[in-house]
Amino acid sequence: MHIAHLTINTSARIGAINPRLFGSFVEHLGRSVYDGIYEPGHPLADGDGFRTDVIDLVKELGVTAIRYPGGNFVSGFNWEDSVGPREERPTRLDLAWHTTETNEVGLHEFQRWLDAVGSELMLAVNLGTRGTPEALELLEYANLAQGTARADRRAANGRAEPFDVRIWCLGNEMDGPWQLGHRSADDYGKVAAQTARAMKAFDPDLELVICGSSSSSMPTFAEWERVVLTHAYDAVDYISCHAYYENTGDLASFLASGIDMDHFIRSVTATADHVKAVRGSDKTINISFDEWNIWYNSRYENVDKITGVDNWPIAPRLLEDEYTVADAVVFGSLLITLLKHADRVTSASLAQLVNVIAPIMTEPGGASWRQTTFFPFAATAANATGIALDVTPVSDSYPTERFGDVPLVDAVASLDESTGSIAVYVVNRAVDAGTSLEIDLPSRAHPGTYAVTARTLSDADITASNNRENPERVALADNTTVSTDGGVLRIDLPAVSWTEILLTPQNPVTA
Repeated sequence: MHIAHLTINTSARIGAINPRLFGSFVEHLGRSVYDGIYEPGHPLADGDGFRTDVIDLVKELGVTAIRYPGGNFVSGFNWEDSVGPREERPTRLDLAWHTTETNEVGLHEFQRWLDAVGSELMLAVNLGTRGTPEALELLEYANLAQGTARADRRAANGRAEPFDVRIWCLGNEMDGPWQLGHRSADDYGKVAAQTARAMKAFDPDLELVICGSSSSSMPTFAEWERVVLTHAYDAVDYISCHAYYENTGDLASFLASGIDMDHFIRSVTATADHVKAVRGSDKTINISFDEWNIWYNSRYENVDKITGVDNWPIAPRLLEDEYTVADAVVFGSLLITLLKHADRVTSASLAQLVNVIAPIMTEPGGASWRQTTFFPFAATAANATGIALDVTPVSDSYPTERFGDVPLVDAVASLDESTGSIAVYVVNRAVDAGTSLEIDLPSRAHPGTYAVTARTLSDADITASNNRENPERVALADNTTVSTDGGVLRIDLPAVSWTEILLTPQNPVTA
């Protein structure tokens, strides 16, 4: 048994946890939309054709804002194709994923689905094959109450009230050579700055996200951020980060993926703050980590990629990764990393939501189920509220090929000041044994006790997963080893595990 220790100090504050940290992402890709959230022939479909079982799972997951409609898809997308009578909408080729887009689900339908699940719309504009004029036209269509042809067209299409979209993405991954309309940092920075200033001329209170690097391994990383922010610093509010991780056979390094995400965030904030200093600005740019997940991209590139000039399927099975316990533990550690930067990462989007590298899976005409990654996200979204606390565990380290020596235990906590409740999130990366964790609880203004509950995601078989045949193989389980003695909490963490510990203040005790 390894040994670890941490202290909860309610004064060790990182920053407020923005609810948008628990956002997600729906792209017109694979079966994310069609046969995912939308399947009009399904027995559980509602009047709009959306699966109510999926709606219920999305509600349970707790996503707060959803980025739409892409992703790589948006760089070839004409927004006008997705509005108006369905029977008049054109069918188009999607060059990003080599598929056919029917436009059966568009902006109006997706907003009604968002209303059903209780999430905010985060809308991306096409700065790949289009530009500033089209972005302004979409903004006017979406957000102007009345009085122009576009606002009146929206009303005629069934929505009298504006969509009132508050947060917008200025394109997608424009640093990537795979992206339609890919351009240099200098060229993209100019068009993004022009578009941002034009959009803020319409509404200065919009929140705008400029494209950062699509990976910290890009050869242009950091210099890309510096250049685009030099052009657009005063006109934007966020810069994006995108990161995906997969187990390539080096389990030790995979379990330490949070180290890479931490470095990514620190590098981008340092670069943004450098531009701030050079410009003499008093404005701070925050991070929208609007794509993150476990993604076995090597499988897509080597096996599943669609090709052929006459091969353009509709809603094919793409990127339908089946996640293991090990994947979910790493996934939970990435959530810990995001919370550890809650002062600067104030928006994030789990990519994606249904079927495509997703926590929720469906079968056409059949069942839906939760992947292993569903559980850390749902628990954290529900209970990590208020203020993020730095708890910096002390533990043994283990060697990795990519990151050198890495702590076996990582953790973060949150404090809900309105109730005094504390949530602690802990990952144990040890493969060879469990870890005995001791936590010094915070002193309280009035003597009292905490009611303590703990749940752990682990399994003797770290390759175990949930699937169509066995949809409930893996889930969170009560951790009955948790105990308190005075101001100290003790709990055993299984090897390769993710754990949530909830502390709820009880009535004060008196002598």
